[in-house]
Amino acid sequence: QLVESGGGLVQAGGSLKLSCAGSGRTFSSYAMGWFRQAPGKEREFVAAISSTGLSTYYADSVKGRFTISRDNAKNTGSLQMDSLKPEDTAVYYCAARYFTAATLSDEYASWGQGTQVTVSS
Repeated sequence: QLVESGGGLVQAGGSLKLSCAGSGRTFSSYAMGWFRQAPGKEREFVAAISSTGLSTYYADSVKGRFTISRDNAKNTGSLQMDSLKPEDTAVYYCAARYFTAATLSDEYASWGQGTQVTVSS
């Protein structure tokens, strides 16, 4: 089970940090991904991190502005979002899949409920 938190309203150029809390003793065996979906658009990949945290992946649109991380001791993952733009407005979802990270949403079996991020211009 995954639960996101940390969404909200922020002005362009601002920052937000999303968190994803996982349950279960095998959290450290799962890679984590962040996806987002804006109104009228398909869900898109944002970032992913391997189960160990040693490998990270980013969409070109967020590279250099967003940072994905995880703390396996606390069963949590995070997405630090800096220099936010209005086009980052979307519902953000965290997802988990066994061991290796992936960039396709179909590769992920477990999903959180989503958290709204709104960036005003």
